[in-house]
Amino acid sequence: MSAVSGLLAPRTAAIAMAVLLLLVLPLWVGNAYYVNIASQILFFAVFALALNVLVGYGGLTSLGHAGLFAMAGYTAALLLARGHGHLVADTAALLVTVATAAVYAVLSLRATGIGFLMITLAIGQILWGIAYRWASLTNGDNGVNVSSRPMPFGLDLSGADGFYYLCLVVFLACVGSMAVVVRSPFGASLRGTRDQERRMAALGYDVWLIRFWAFLLSGFWSGVAGLLFLYYNQFISPQVVALTTSAEALLMVIAGGTATLLGPIVGAALVVIMKNVVSAYIVRWNMVLGIIFILIVSFMPEGLVPGSARLWAWARHRLRHGKPKPAAPGPVAAPPASGGKEGVR
Repeated sequence: MSAVSGLLAPRTAAIAMAVLLLLVLPLWVGNAYYVNIASQILFFAVFALALNVLVGYGGLTSLGHAGLFAMAGYTAALLLARGHGHLVADTAALLVTVATAAVYAVLSLRATGIGFLMITLAIGQILWGIAYRWASLTNGDNGVNVSSRPMPFGLDLSGADGFYYLCLVVFLACVGSMAVVVRSPFGASLRGTRDQERRMAALGYDVWLIRFWAFLLSGFWSGVAGLLFLYYNQFISPQVVALTTSAEALLMVIAGGTATLLGPIVGAALVVIMKNVVSAYIVRWNMVLGIIFILIVSFMPEGLVPGSARLWAWARHRLRHGKPKPAAPGPVAAPPASGGKEGVR
């Protein structure tokens, strides 16, 4: 018990410190531009955490999650454009996104591995084609504008600080729910389907149903992230549904570390900062991001967070025990005495 409490105390203190820093971030940043960057990191972290449910814990790599991300945004934007309130539009958007995730699951869970990836990619491209070509509904390349942000409990979200705190509340709720799910029997069974699918089926678990519920959970939080994206930009277009968005989300998960809660958050911060901050100084920021990703895959294939933890454990072990001392030389063996026929004269 003492060892467990000793491990939990630093982790709890680190979590409390991180939450405190996030709460006061607008105060010590002071610049609305960087507060908006922080908001982007938070809602893209929610998106990456949603995708991580499938990629990290379910072992199912999806390249079509941009469709779920954009489905919520488009549904809410179109309903708002037709005069509906924010509550109705947002509720309908989440319901439609979860229903779309169910369709994704029914079609894509027929396969695993590369087959699953290709089916999700195909569905995502179909949704992109609808958003791009069905101009009478989606307004095509011109996109859909949203004139205002919601005001929950009368709170003004029009400014950078107000919207940041909305993103922070949603982000903390997402992380908390993911932590509960990961540590629950459902999370254990989902990891079991990732590691030993046949054994789980032999034990009586419905592998397809477990993955189906995981898909719905992933779809729900993807929809929440899509709504935050819509209200942040107050605009949505077919570009959001493109393959690039799905690839960036997958890059966030892999770069930070799959099957971890902190990994997708770190990956989201890396990609958002590269897109919005580094791109202001480096024209070829895509190339820099690609180089960083290659380095991560080459030297930390498990991701930045698990890889950093491994290096830290190795460094701490070396500091505690030092380099192993070379073995002391043993006594020099005496040459064998002459004998035998050669010694007899």
